[in-house]
Amino acid sequence: MSKAFDSIKQGLNEALIFSKGKKTKAVVHTFAPVDVKNIRARMGMSQNEFASAFGISVSTLRHWERGDRTPQGPALVLLNVVAKEPEAVLNALRD
Repeated sequence: MSKAFDSIKQGLNEALIFSKGKKTKAVVHTFAPVDVKNIRARMGMSQNEFASAFGISVSTLRHWERGDRTPQGPALVLLNVVAKEPEAVLNALRD
């Protein structure tokens, strides 16, 4: 248990240092904004097909495409991967 605690403590300390604008050993991943409508259009999918294929509600997809909302967190990561490697994602999600 001590090893796990030490690892968590180190991560929290690095996060605090990073939040103060100082460099740490922590790896920070940033993801570019995506044009969801363009990604869907390049794949030749309707909104219903795209939403179904990637586990997104059609309502959420419409909000993203209109610009009312922007994808965040895991959704943004997924869409960045779909933009770069759509077939790999589709293959991974197939039954």
